[in-house]
Amino acid sequence: MAERSFTKEVQKLRLGEGEVFRGEGILAVTKALLQSGVSYVAGYQGAPISHLMDVLTDANDILEELGVHFEHSASEATAAATLAASVHYPLRGAATFKSTVGTNVASDALANLASGGVKGGALIIVGEDYGEGSSIMQERSHAFAMKSQMWLLDPRPNLRCIVKAVEDGFALSEATSTPVMLELRIRACHVHGRFIAKDNVRPKFTLRDAMENPVRDVSRIVLPPASFLQEQEKIRDRWPAAQKYIQENSLNEVFNDGTRDIGIILQGGMYNAVVRSLELLGLSDVFGSSQIPLYVLNVTYPLVDEEVKKFCENKRAVLVIEEGQPDFIEQNLHAILRRAELMTKIHGKDCLPMAGEYTAAVVIAGITKFIREYAPELIQESNLPKAARPAPPAKSAEVHPRPPSFCTGCPERPIFTAMKLVERELGPHHVSADIGCHLFSILPPFNLGATTMGYGLGWAGAAALNAKDASKRTISVMGDGGFWHNGLTSGVGNAVFNQSDNVLVVVDNSYTAATGGQDILSSAAKNPIRTTRLSIADAVRGVGVKWVRTITHTYDLAKMRDVIREALTTKERGPKVIVAQSECALNKERREKPWKRKQVEQGARIVSQKFGVDAETCTGDHSCIRLSGCPSLTIAPNPDPLRKDPVATVVESCIGCGLCGEVAHVARLCPSFYRTDVISNPSRWERFTTRVAHAIIHFLQRRDGRRLDGIYA
Repeated sequence: MAERSFTKEVQKLRLGEGEVFRGEGILAVTKALLQSGVSYVAGYQGAPISHLMDVLTDANDILEELGVHFEHSASEATAAATLAASVHYPLRGAATFKSTVGTNVASDALANLASGGVKGGALIIVGEDYGEGSSIMQERSHAFAMKSQMWLLDPRPNLRCIVKAVEDGFALSEATSTPVMLELRIRACHVHGRFIAKDNVRPKFTLRDAMENPVRDVSRIVLPPASFLQEQEKIRDRWPAAQKYIQENSLNEVFNDGTRDIGIILQGGMYNAVVRSLELLGLSDVFGSSQIPLYVLNVTYPLVDEEVKKFCENKRAVLVIEEGQPDFIEQNLHAILRRAELMTKIHGKDCLPMAGEYTAAVVIAGITKFIREYAPELIQESNLPKAARPAPPAKSAEVHPRPPSFCTGCPERPIFTAMKLVERELGPHHVSADIGCHLFSILPPFNLGATTMGYGLGWAGAAALNAKDASKRTISVMGDGGFWHNGLTSGVGNAVFNQSDNVLVVVDNSYTAATGGQDILSSAAKNPIRTTRLSIADAVRGVGVKWVRTITHTYDLAKMRDVIREALTTKERGPKVIVAQSECALNKERREKPWKRKQVEQGARIVSQKFGVDAETCTGDHSCIRLSGCPSLTIAPNPDPLRKDPVATVVESCIGCGLCGEVAHVARLCPSFYRTDVISNPSRWERFTTRVAHAIIHFLQRRDGRRLDGIYA
């Protein structure tokens, strides 16, 4: 169950020749794949490319009508290896995943694919998750293209250019026998626009044709001596063929050349930010008619020497706008111009930051610095946008930090609350974290987790800490998504093989929740086109784990605490696995809210639970907040004029998971929490008893009021 349904939008994929397609970038990519005659698509979800997987899932019936096979791959490596179908057969295939972490996982398969080369077009669509909004380490996809000699497309972020890049990518791949990477930044994935559609193309050579007429070319298999020849072929044949195709088909674009003796060379994906910056500086209109010549690299690797020299030969200086580091493009441009003995001055990271996302504000400042040096007459200092002016001194007042945390009602929160309670009893333990929602446990209020090495590598991250004479065990955490992605072999299998005596907690919330709630093997719901409802506990037993415990309701904090304590203190040797199950609260709300709303409209009786705090009972200790961190828990002024400490309170976003009350009772703190049942369409008897209760309460309140008035008088 993905976080967003594209059931209605995918009908646009049926649009034919000449019709206008309007929609989001990800939907346009899917339409471009179908227009290009793709035979198969594989991928693994991850921001900002998750929605592409969701669109393909919702469009599965349309894909099947065209004979297109689509797979939710077990990992990015699986997705990349799927492109092997294009090595011997004229089949166009695409794989998609998040970069750079997904590209890291897929790098072995990609390297082999690039070495042997392809016959059918092979397109790798990577979501470039770079910058301040990223959830991963700050690296770029460019290095992978250079390392394995794959061509890298970075189209201008509008629908027409993105669709063209998909079509050009397949053609370039086939013309050069080389896989092609298409890089889409997060804004490109979600940009809205329109383009003129074409008819969808059913592959002429089908998957069935390949299966029933197998072909084998030893020269395409990566095995010596063929692999030595393949390396030579990359440089001798494929590289020149790529440069020729790029140049002859004008994949890169030049705008307004000849207007100035300075220019800007930019990645295609940076085009919108650059044009917006020039517009704010009064050097372009909204349609991109720039007063500064622009050389737009829709193909950022390889560069075409002749195009670079032609653009730079009559210019004093050019500014290279290349997001991220190292400055691969800038270094390449230096080499091309110096070999050609062109003295054009190249600026780049001296005007712009070496690292970090190039937002419009960053680009404006960089362009302003460049133009001030070479064409100061173009700058109107009085009309400069705020981003190009000197920054005012920082204010001394600090903004209180608000670290990201678990969603309201998240079933993973009680797992780490239980760990904190056990920590009070047994002392601190080394905790190895993993990729996923549970990674928020490293931040306040839990402050658990020492390292994270990659998706599904939670237990592997603690593999070295396996001393037989240690008095404590380590705790590792892994999500169900990471478990099926990589963790079963690299974590659990590795621990069994090396006779680890440590503990693993598998957080089983029924989805790959962190990537948008997609189904996995252990999802509880039935999936018509995938196999689900498989057991994580059975899987770990299958590779040799003897000590396995399953908690089916993580909100039972006492049981959660007790099983973690048992795992850490038992005399039994060997790896220990706790499977902690409860459905992702967000997905549960998405599933149940529409149903409840419909039931209420039809007059059905629906009971919802909310929790609250009795302000008169609350002591202001706030341990409930420190041990929970739920966004629905906050503080409020103390109603008692004799007490200054604010009391805890529960806001309207509470979904009634009950953890706050569980924390209070398990930790033996305070009895101030209460539960309220909110009833929609109550029965007549419930209405009557409620009116009676209100009347009695009102009577008692008035009586107490009169008594207090007499005392104060």
